[in-house]
Amino acid sequence: MSEEQIKNSRTEHSRSLERQFNERIERDEKIEPKDWMPEKYRKTHIRQISQHAHSEIVGMLPEGNWITRAPSLRRKVALLAKVQDEAGHGLYLYSACETLGISRDELYEQLHTGKAKYSSIFNYPALTWADMGAIGWLVDGAAIINQVPLCNTSYGPYARAMIRVCKEESFHQRQGFEIMLKLANGTQEQKEMAQDALNRWWWPSLMMLGPTDDKSVHTEQSMKWKLKRKTNDELRQQFIDQTVPQADVLGLTIPDPDLKWNEERKSYDFGKIDWDEFWQVVKGHGPMNKERMKARVGAWERGEWVRDAAMAHAEKKQARKEKQAV
Repeated sequence: MSEEQIKNSRTEHSRSLERQFNERIERDEKIEPKDWMPEKYRKTHIRQISQHAHSEIVGMLPEGNWITRAPSLRRKVALLAKVQDEAGHGLYLYSACETLGISRDELYEQLHTGKAKYSSIFNYPALTWADMGAIGWLVDGAAIINQVPLCNTSYGPYARAMIRVCKEESFHQRQGFEIMLKLANGTQEQKEMAQDALNRWWWPSLMMLGPTDDKSVHTEQSMKWKLKRKTNDELRQQFIDQTVPQADVLGLTIPDPDLKWNEERKSYDFGKIDWDEFWQVVKGHGPMNKERMKARVGAWERGEWVRDAAMAHAEKKQARKEKQAV
């Protein structure tokens, strides 16, 4: 065969593989790590799964800061358990991401250097105990809206990891709502604290579901690959429709003067989101961007001796096992 014929043969083979891949996606079959996949599909998944994993790890920071200041032993234990859950979520997701051919060290390096992004919501400060309730109720509530469809995403390891993640996030959301309910039914000062937290976290929670569909560069392709099952705008509307009645139960006011029920759509109309703020935070100029990264990188550097000790122990244990086998 001539060089031109070989090239044409390879091109046709690649097209055949892509056709088969797309047919599998259409049949809702799971793509597994050893299956053929387009390079763009692999890179898209690395970006999204790693961003999700980074968000879980960085998301531990605003809550971890409140463990010692929680108002009771019960609250301390519950918050500690939640932070541990989030660490576990990060590990599940990093493991899923590694099946796409990227190392854990490379993923960490991308986070620490700012090459990889994490959810914009974690660049806002947690000022009071009520913020722990608002984060659980609103932030985890928005996360659930976004993540439940991912249990059916096309990439097998990601979909399977999401099943447990969503179960635990659902518990976190209820935990946050219970904190808000306790405050809202407490003293006037406690209710005001709950309302203040809602005021500060409402709009960032809407933003964390991503830019509008016309501004999202990844949504269309992610929908075709069934990485996403709903668009950003659909998810945002679902979150609002679900959350507004919960605020009514709490006796708190959603900080949106344009919020009103649309009888024709059977859904809520809502006010304009400040997308300039969103993009500023994404670009690293949010209230806590620098502090979050400083804390994360500092923890990584201070923990180096622990990782080295664990590796040395593992090597020593393996050497002992090999010696006994001789």
